[in-house]
Amino acid sequence: MKKSLLLTLIALVSVSTVFASGAKESEETNKIVIGATPEPHAAMLNLVKDDLEAQGYELEIIEFTDYVTPNEALESGEIDANFFQHLPYLETFNKEHNTHLVSAGGIHVEPIALYSKTVSSIDELEDGATIAIPNDPTNEGRALLLLESANLITLKDDAGLEATPFDIKDNPNNFKFQEIEAATLPRIIGDVDAAIINGNYAIPAGLIATQDGLLIEGAQSPYVNVIAIKEGNESAKIDALVKALKSDKVASWVQEQYPNGEVVLVE
Repeated sequence: MKKSLLLTLIALVSVSTVFASGAKESEETNKIVIGATPEPHAAMLNLVKDDLEAQGYELEIIEFTDYVTPNEALESGEIDANFFQHLPYLETFNKEHNTHLVSAGGIHVEPIALYSKTVSSIDELEDGATIAIPNDPTNEGRALLLLESANLITLKDDAGLEATPFDIKDNPNNFKFQEIEAATLPRIIGDVDAAIINGNYAIPAGLIATQDGLLIEGAQSPYVNVIAIKEGNESAKIDALVKALKSDKVASWVQEQYPNGEVVLVE
């Protein structure tokens, strides 16, 4: 029993040592380990891989399918950066999880939109219709602000970007709201009357905001997707990454890949 326990401890120490060495290697060399959701984030990163390599930087991309794990990995030092979230979400995550993440640069906006499999316009939404919205604080508020922009609901004056259904002051159509994990929304759209879906989950599901959206976020959105790093980890390699994502090559690719405005690059 004692021998077994000793062997287990040795194995754990070995794994920890290898992981620490890997993290240190990334920190001290020109390797960039970045977490990203698949589309368009990982796709954009793959596009600049060779360009960064020509500058002496190795880019390793790890794909995530949720919004929490990549921030936890960034805070713990498992990755050097991540690319999936907008700035309001990052700031809220810091407050709720006592993390120390900052933006190294804004890259693009993915307009959020209201989609439906049962109606073709917001005027067709019946009294008491069920609308699914993201359940994380900032995207939930973003969804409700979208509905308010079309005068479908009215929020309390102090609701702000983190509004929830409890902050609805007027709901003349008696809409019911289902708070659902953002990644799940494309899969349940047929089970509700309408759903408000983030761009990085709508795009892989074949939903185009300007064509399929009943209601689309305006162009001056504050929800800019950023390259996030842990505070204090600013470096030349991260600057090179941000610059690569702002290149003419990426701009041309976005225009060709998303001609209907599903992804909008920022200055």
